[in-house]
Order: sequence, then C-alpha cells, then structure tokens
Amino acid sequence: MRGFAERRTAAARRAVGAVDLTPGPDTGRPFVFLARPALYDDTTTRLRPVGAWVRPRAAAAVACVVLGLGLIGGAVTGSWLTGESDAAGGSRNAYVEAGELWHSVPVDELFPPSIKGEGAGPGGADRTWNRVAVAPDSTCKDAFDPLLRKALAPAGCLRLLRATYADATRSHVTTVGLLFTKADAEAMRSLRTRFTEEGLDTRPDLMPRPYAAEGTPAADFGNLQRATWTLSVLPDAPVVAYAVSGFADGRAVTDPEPAAEAMKAGATSAPAQAGLGNDAKGIADRVERGLRKTVSAATEKAS
Repeated sequence: MRGFAERRTAAARRAVGAVDLTPGPDTGRPFVFLARPALYDDTTTRLRPVGAWVRPRAAAAVACVVLGLGLIGGAVTGSWLTGESDAAGGSRNAYVEAGELWHSVPVDELFPPSIKGEGAGPGGADRTWNRVAVAPDSTCKDAFDPLLRKALAPAGCLRLLRATYADATRSHVTTVGLLFTKADAEAMRSLRTRFTEEGLDTRPDLMPRPYAAEGTPAADFGNLQRATWTLSVLPDAPVVAYAVSGFADGRAVTDPEPAAEAMKAGATSAPAQAGLGNDAKGIADRVERGLRKTVSAATEKAS
C-alpha cells in the first residue's frame, strides 16, 4: 500500500508540474520543469472464452454497484465531517464556492476591520489587531519574490487579496493574504503535500512580501522589515493563505524566522520576544477560519 501511495503522490506532482527551486547554472534564477504526464499504464490482457466469465462478472458488477453506492455516501459524509475536499457531490460545490469568493464577498467579511485574538499572544495573552490598509485585488505580478512565485506557479494565480493590520500599540504590522488559485482539488493537495513534506513553508527565501500603505503604521513595512511569517496551502479550497509580520518603526531584520519557530517556548530572537510570530499566526488562522465559515454559509444557502 505504501508503494502505491508513493507512486500516486509522485504522479500527482508530475501532473501539476515539478518546480525546481534551485538557481539555474547561467542566469542564477529558478526554472520550471514540466514532466510528461502519465496518461496510461502498460497492461497485458488475456482473452478467455465468453461463457466462462459473463455470468460471474454480471453478478459481481451488481454487487459492486450496491457496495459502491454505500461507499460514496459514506465518503461524502466523511468529507464534510473532516473538512476534506472531494471532487463529487456537496464537497465539490464547497470547493467551487470557495474559489468564487474573491469577487462576491465584502472585504469586511474576509478581512474584518478588527480581529480579536483571545489567548493568541505570548503566554496566552489576548491580542487585538486593527486593519490599517486594504490592497486593491490584483494578479500575483510583483506580489511575491521570484522563488515563491515559481513554487506557487503550478496552482496558477486567479486573484490575490491582501490587507495589513497593526496591533493595539501600533508597533507591529502584519500583512495577511489570500491567493485564489486556478487549480483543482487534486492539484491543490499535491501542492500542499510538497510544501509540507519539503518544508517550503519554512524557507526564508520563500517568504511572502508585505503590503505597505502610505499614511499608515505600515508605511515603512518593506521587504527588509519582514521578521516572521506563516503560509498554508488549503487542502479543501483553491486558496493559499499567508501572513507576514514586522516592526512598524521600519527596522530591518537580518534573521527572519517562521512563526512556528518564533512562537516556541524559550525562543530568544527579537521577533520571538516581541510576539511577532503570534501576530502572523493569529491573524492568518482567524482569516482562514472566517473564510471556511463563509464557504459553509454560502454552500448551505445554495443548497
């Protein structure tokens, strides 16, 4: 079973394109390899007398239909209970519904003016984040560093939504983003598997870019000010959710670290001591949670 699962995962990755995230030999830039899709398997068919298998196979077919209907019903129910996506039935509708939210849901619903983070700060302290800027919805051009753009390329970019928040003291700023992709459920699962298994979501050279807006506490929140981040490829929606945090005073950060590392007990880095990892993780989690709630409500209304 394990060998079959590994071959299936490898085939799925080939289907969406294998992205090489190492620099090219001459240009110093990453490049993309698109593997030849596996369209068929070699099989050998033995011909047998018709009378030897027609009746047994007809009975088996009836049994398979009955068993299959039961399994399909159980699978659809299970997918809703676990939050997993499937290409059939109601779960497919939820997946499609999620992919259309970027143009049908008010910005205040996706990015609330104020986000409460009860117990989300260091040591379980409460946090409050206030929205200070909303970026116009856009494509992904210039929104990501080149290497991260290459890593996300297999899923495609349909639309990117971003907003920037400041903490209650207006000393920390965080950009949260929702990248709506063009990928189907299988491609998103493959992308998620690669990001998690290869640790792409924790590599500093794959850190998302912030959104700075003049006249706000985030005016000086540039690429050099990125301190900590989190990124998640959702398994049940064509969405990549992320957040990146930094200091509002414009100080550069030489050693950014993933939010998960900055939130560890005993972490001594400046981002960890300031709770910037908690800001990135707390905002990203709540925006993602709100997205799922909106999808559920829209799906129930449609049905």
